[in-house]
Amino acid sequence: MIDVLYFAWVRERIGLPKERVETDAATVADLVEELKAREERYAAAFADLSSLRVAVDQDLTEFDAPLDGAREVAFFPPMTGG
Repeated sequence: MIDVLYFAWVRERIGLPKERVETDAATVADLVEELKAREERYAAAFADLSSLRVAVDQDLTEFDAPLDGAREVAFFPPMTGG
């Protein structure tokens, strides 16, 4: 089981702030494909990965990052400064 957290417009599109997911995904990208296959709201949220950032166990990473031993994955839009 892995905790998946959604922030900002990702959370709005999916309708959940977080959930526990049973997955066999080897990488973040594999997890995204599993989520997209669930239903349309996930497919919409993950339609353009270039508009998303991801963190595994609170470390910013890439979508090809391995999930082996990970407890948490968070998806969020890029941060903007101001």
